[in-house]
Amino acid sequence: MIKLKRAYDPPEDDDGTRVLVDRLWPRGVSKERIRIDKRMSDIAPSNELRRWFQHDPAKWDEFHQRYLAELDNPERQAELESLAQIAEKGILTLVYGAKDTERNQAVVLKELIEARMKS
Repeated sequence: MIKLKRAYDPPEDDDGTRVLVDRLWPRGVSKERIRIDKRMSDIAPSNELRRWFQHDPAKWDEFHQRYLAELDNPERQAELESLAQIAEKGILTLVYGAKDTERNQAVVLKELIEARMKS
């Protein structure tokens, strides 16, 4: 099972393994408060893509495609496989900082990991 959770939401006992998937540390959140098990900043969108997107809903479809292209390399595929293995063993919670809960990198990662687990 894969859950998505904002870094600003309190951790819960049923979150399983919590992985931060942002390139930047969420502003104003302490390490104690976020309680992550792992940080995977390299799997996050590049700085260039992040700056271009700026969480503009009108750019979501284009962001989604560009981010998929960034993830299509051996290093990122290995990281996706690592996340899939965590999810296959138990609950994986992808932690992100964006305000938009429907259009962010964690949504894309969840989609890819779930597809990988089905095949």
